[in-house]
Amino acid sequence: MNKSAIVIQMIDLYYKKRGGTQCEECIELKKYAQYRLEKCPFKDKNMFCSKCSIHCYQPDKKEQIKKVMRYAGPRMLFYHPILTIRHFIGG
Repeated sequence: MNKSAIVIQMIDLYYKKRGGTQCEECIELKKYAQYRLEKCPFKDKNMFCSKCSIHCYQPDKKEQIKKVMRYAGPRMLFYHPILTIRHFIGG
């Protein structure tokens, strides 16, 4: 499973708890995250974005994704345990 799939799951979890995953903001953030991860020059290195030397996200999107990760990160183990374990082993 790639980084993009993990980020999408985190975004879905965050927005589901906020009232739905089909809102405009959610869809836009998912598209943006997928686009940025596809263009990442280090996508084959399997490192966490927070440890990266370059930051691909625009400042407003970076803050949005930080909120998502702060909320969804600790909860991913309960909702997607196998995906979470793979992410930590691979990262």
